[in-house]
Amino acid sequence: GGSPPALAALSQVLRLQRSRQTDVVFPLQRLERYLDSGADTSRFRLFQPRLAALQRAEALFCSGRGHTIDYVSSAVRMDHAPPLALPEVCFVGRSNVGKSSLIRALFSLSPEVEVRVSKTPGHTKKMNFFKVGKYFTLVDMPGYGYRAPQDFVEMVEAYLQERHNLKRTFLLVDGVVGLQKTDHIAVEMLEEFGIPYVMVLTKIDRASRGLLLRNVLNIQEFVKEKTQGCFPQLFLVSSLEFSGVHLLRCFIAHVTGNLPAVEAS
Repeated sequence: GGSPPALAALSQVLRLQRSRQTDVVFPLQRLERYLDSGADTSRFRLFQPRLAALQRAEALFCSGRGHTIDYVSSAVRMDHAPPLALPEVCFVGRSNVGKSSLIRALFSLSPEVEVRVSKTPGHTKKMNFFKVGKYFTLVDMPGYGYRAPQDFVEMVEAYLQERHNLKRTFLLVDGVVGLQKTDHIAVEMLEEFGIPYVMVLTKIDRASRGLLLRNVLNIQEFVKEKTQGCFPQLFLVSSLEFSGVHLLRCFIAHVTGNLPAVEAS
């Protein structure tokens, strides 16, 4: 229980100065100021919803009367997964990328939703399913790389290939260290299966501006040159400061078909 942390709700963000509001909601745009004047920033603004869309999306992440958000079940095999009823998104990433922390930040306006965050990397050993009312399901996948469960590949490959209601996979990459060898393997798997995915840079509060900008530009170049199924815009998030969390909620609502009139300006 308890009250949500500061800036978890848009109403709190809207009390900030205008420039600070933009920094919290659209952290990628904050970096634009430090690019050369001729730099192509079109990929920074492909998904730029207006306030009404952000508010509509936020409402999906607030449990209330007639709208329950809860942990449904865990599965180590596909035959243990809950039945296909709703559009689904899944989160994958390296063991210590901050996946559970981000999911907890997304659900921070519904503090009764229990997302276990371990001090030990690689704690998630199963696929954990969270049902967001009658709108969509969010799946927290086991981490890969360090301390990954032994059957990680079988579990995740089977899920990606068999889950026909999967609308988008969110591939989390550490914003401090950038793309690692294990991330490249995950990208190859998503590309091979033809799964549409998005890259999310986590822990942006821990990276210096210069380092973050370098990682963003390198990853954007990689996405442009080496991928087919990756959404061209990166999403930057801090689970601690809530930067980018509101935009990510909105994108999840959009890809699951719950924002029919998403306004991009």
